Amino acid sequence: MTESRRAYHSPVRASGAARTRAAIVDAAGALFERDGYARTPMQAIADEAGVSIQAVRLAGPKSALLLAAYERAFAGDEGRHALVERAEMVAILEEPSTELAIERYAEYITRANARTAGLWRAMAAAAHADPDVRSAVDDLDRRRRGDVAGGGAWLVSRGIIAAESATRATDLLGFVTHPDAYAYLVLDTGWDDVAYATWLRTSIAGLALSTP
Repeated sequence: MTESRRAYHSPVRASGAARTRAAIVDAAGALFERDGYARTPMQAIADEAGVSIQAVRLAGPKSALLLAAYERAFAGDEGRHALVERAEMVAILEEPSTELAIERYAEYITRANARTAGLWRAMAAAAHADPDVRSAVDDLDRRRRGDVAGGGAWLVSRGIIAAESATRATDLLGFVTHPDAYAYLVLDTGWDDVAYATWLRTSIAGLALSTP
């Protein structure tokens, strides 16, 4: 009689694999932002992460590493979780004071854009030449629009905008929170994060004036 074999799972091994992947993804993100996507070979990622080239290849193609790096930089982990489902954002949206909630939301988006604006530009540039990156950017854009729509619905629920103005308000919210806006104002124009966060907060609070 053949005994059935039970699957072996080692928490230590799994933890080590997760740390290795995180190191690879973070190294890839740093190099993509510094040197550009096209000019970053897989071997450079391996060297930066302190792992073998085989480990990098097992972690996925460059396009997947680019998307994973953006997700980790923006939200702290990989995955397709909606922003409004993340614990920190849930706490912000449940804040009883609408004024304080908008302030905390602006601070959250400022920190996230500060971590990802350069990487976003690397993604946008790579998308022109790499179909896989283009596909990843398009998917990220769709997910982002869903997150922004959730923010628009929250503005309606708090009485900041009327329900009939939700579409236009969502468009404007997407514009002011976009990493391109942060990149232009902070990276190109020289604003600091405090100035950007203040502008973002007042822009969101003023959406009622911009959406007839």
